[in-house]
Amino acid sequence: MLEKLKARVCEANLELKRSGLVILTWGNVSGIDRAEGLVAIKPSGVDYDEMRPVHMVIVDLEGKVVEGDLRPSSDTPTHLVLYREFQGIGGVAHTHSTHATAWAQACRGLPCYGTTHADYFRGDVPVTARLGRKELQGDYERETGLAIVKAFRKLNPHERPAVLVANHGAFTWGPSPEAAVENSIVLEQVAEMAAITERLSLDLWGQPLVAVADSALVDKHFLRKHGKDAYYGQG
Repeated sequence: MLEKLKARVCEANLELKRSGLVILTWGNVSGIDRAEGLVAIKPSGVDYDEMRPVHMVIVDLEGKVVEGDLRPSSDTPTHLVLYREFQGIGGVAHTHSTHATAWAQACRGLPCYGTTHADYFRGDVPVTARLGRKELQGDYERETGLAIVKAFRKLNPHERPAVLVANHGAFTWGPSPEAAVENSIVLEQVAEMAAITERLSLDLWGQPLVAVADSALVDKHFLRKHGKDAYYGQG
């Protein structure tokens, strides 16, 4: 089972590269075997062109390396917080893709302006609070995960499987590594759409006039794809 998980996680990481969401080594994907409590994750700083399933590192939920000769991604503690706190997720992806990261650097949540966004995210994608010096000087990557969890105190992470980490970048998740990557692809696309939408609706003072999509429309599009009576696709 771990060999299959490593192969899937490796392929998911390569898909980030193929999709244009990462350059150099800026990104990572992980997947979890819930039955074993083990996570497969990309190794730190390994070039995507050289990456193979054998390079994936296996860690437990406390971050102890169980299998692998390479160091796991430096973002591993963030992934582990999400696996511990968001029950049911099976994969996590992290990118510094251009448009999603621009919103994160602006410390703005991503508004839901239309149905493309609502098909995947049931409302705005939240942004975390900025980390203070205490968090930065402590266990930084773990604190990043905790900041994400705090951003979801009143939100369902399965309905909004993405977050913008203030001044940093994007994390997405889903029931599998493949789903986490798909959500990263969609997040980047709707982040670009939202930026264009705001530019097209500026008033005389340079402020966007566009309103977020009506909640009934958002719910309709999200639930027709993800609700208990979903009818989008072939089932």
